[in-house]
Amino acid sequence: MIASLNGKVTSLDLSSAVIDVSGVGYLVNLPATTCGQLHINSIISVFTTLIVREDGFSLYGFMSASEQKLFDLLRSVSGVGPKSALAMLSALSVDEIIDAVANEDDSQFRQVTGVGPKTAKLITVTLAGKLGAPSRLQASVQGLDLSVVADALTNLGWSERSALDAVQQSSRALGANASTSELLKEALSRLGSAKTSVGFDE
Repeated sequence: MIASLNGKVTSLDLSSAVIDVSGVGYLVNLPATTCGQLHINSIISVFTTLIVREDGFSLYGFMSASEQKLFDLLRSVSGVGPKSALAMLSALSVDEIIDAVANEDDSQFRQVTGVGPKTAKLITVTLAGKLGAPSRLQASVQGLDLSVVADALTNLGWSERSALDAVQQSSRALGANASTSELLKEALSRLGSAKTSVGFDE
C-alpha cells in the first residue's frame, strides 16, 4: 500500500503529475486546483490512495488528509468512480462539499462535469451525517501543538480552514524537527503572504 509520497515533480499536466521519489517516478492523479499550484521541480508531499483494477493500478494524491478522506467517501457513493470524485474535488473545496451535503444542496454537485442529477442527489443522501464541520487541528510535531501556529495565522486575518491546511502542508514539508517559527514562516509563504518575517517566540 502506498500511503504517501514525498518527491520532486518531473512532469505535470492539468490533472496529474509524475513525482520522482529516489529515482522512481510515480504517476499521480491530482485535483486540478493542486496541479495549478505546482511547477516542474517542485518538491511535493501528498497523501495517496491506490486503486487496483483488473486493467491496472491508479494512484491519486492529495495535499491534505481531509481531501483524501473526502475522496474515499465520495467513491463510496453508488455511481461515483475515482475520476468523478477527483473532478468534484477539483471544482469544489472540502468546505463547499461539506456544506452542500449538510444543506442537502445537490445543485453544487450537478455543476461538476460528468455528475448527473441522480448521482448528485445520491451524494447528499449517502453522505448525510458522515461529514462534520472542519475540525481543529490536533496533530503535533515533537510535542508542538500545530493549532498554536494555526491560531497565529487566523489572528493575522486568514480563515481557519486556510490556516489549518497551510500548517498541515508546512509540517509535512519541513518535517519533525521544525520549530514554531519555521512552521509559521513556511505557512505564511504558502498562503502567498510577504509577511515572512513575522516574529514568533519558539
